[in-house]
Amino acid sequence: MTSTLEPALTLRQAIKAKQSITYTNSDGPCSSLSSATHLVIPPHTFPKSAPTRFRKVDVTAATGPQDFYTLDALYLAWSLQHASAADYTRQARENGLNIGFVSVAARKKVVDWLEGKGSESDMIVPAAGETTTPPGTPPPRSSNLAPSSSPGKSKTLDTPSSSNKRRYVADSHDLDVVKKIRQNEIELRDRSSVLRGTKPNNFTSIKTAYAEKLKKMREASKPGAPASIPAQTPDLKMQARKARNNFPIIMISSSPTALITMHNVKRFLQESVFETSQAARERAKAEGNTKPDDLIPIYRKLTQIDPSGRETSTHARYLVVDSVEALSKFGADAWDRVVCVMTTGQAWQFKPYRWNEPTVLFHHVKGFYMSWANDPPNNRIKDWNVTELKIDQNRRHIDKSVVAHFWKILDTWTMANKPWLMKV
Repeated sequence: MTSTLEPALTLRQAIKAKQSITYTNSDGPCSSLSSATHLVIPPHTFPKSAPTRFRKVDVTAATGPQDFYTLDALYLAWSLQHASAADYTRQARENGLNIGFVSVAARKKVVDWLEGKGSESDMIVPAAGETTTPPGTPPPRSSNLAPSSSPGKSKTLDTPSSSNKRRYVADSHDLDVVKKIRQNEIELRDRSSVLRGTKPNNFTSIKTAYAEKLKKMREASKPGAPASIPAQTPDLKMQARKARNNFPIIMISSSPTALITMHNVKRFLQESVFETSQAARERAKAEGNTKPDDLIPIYRKLTQIDPSGRETSTHARYLVVDSVEALSKFGADAWDRVVCVMTTGQAWQFKPYRWNEPTVLFHHVKGFYMSWANDPPNNRIKDWNVTELKIDQNRRHIDKSVVAHFWKILDTWTMANKPWLMKV
């Protein structure tokens, strides 16, 4: 019965009647169109690629099967009518419709017709007799239609089953035209498809280059390996400094109005979280600590990659003081271990220092000026050779980047001026 029906009209009637359309294949019902071989439009079953007499929207004069939609192309356009253009095109290709699917521009017109918003004669080309073969299909070979002297053979040619099994023979001219069209085809791409590479990547050259470097590093790390660089005569002063645990020292201002004080410096530099000095003081008081220590250790986590490629973590220790009295506990050479001074921009802070002139002081140590993000520039520090760091009053999520910037600048300065204090 399905051979005498027009699949497009049957699909239209089912959609208008809101009937359920399902898929099936040789194993029975299935859940996706891509794995199906037939569409079940109750009470009929059609091959999903069955030809229809529904002329393509952009074709004015149909001359061959390529000018008509197949059943699955019409059904896919209707079922994906609300999908985006990129998603619709992608799913059409995944269902095997590389060139025969309903175009994005024609989709709305096709959907309107399938939902009964137009006349049947608008898109359906009248059938020649009862056959479902689209107009323009080349006639069967003359040898199949040649009259036979045998009555039995003539009767066989007249049966409907013989005409239904007739296969379409493509015109050679059409093949050339289609080939040229496909050569100029522009493939629609979306943000997902452009990220898929078409050329296989080959990282052999990089692997080879680094394999040799890793080999040399492993050999150099083995016990008893010969040194590649002649040993230099060590500096006696450098040896004396390395013999002790010379942790770097950071000096901050003792002013109660400073943004960084002994109350909040540990949480700021170690945990990358800023809290006001007053809030930190109240928190410490609630915990039973009424007075901060005059020496606060800061432990900074450092991550390194060893020669074998394994990630290792160490902790660098810094000591924070806010007075010369606390600094004097480290001995006569304590100022040689000072790598950083945080200033409030007030010159009185430097009077008891070893170098009490700001221009001289910040030649021997790295200077930092901490201020609020909305504070105006401080003209007093413009000639002091200090780095200004801005702290936002409300946005705590940017504290981490401020502290990371602080450590990066301090590491660079220390490595250039006091490398013996860097733990390698």
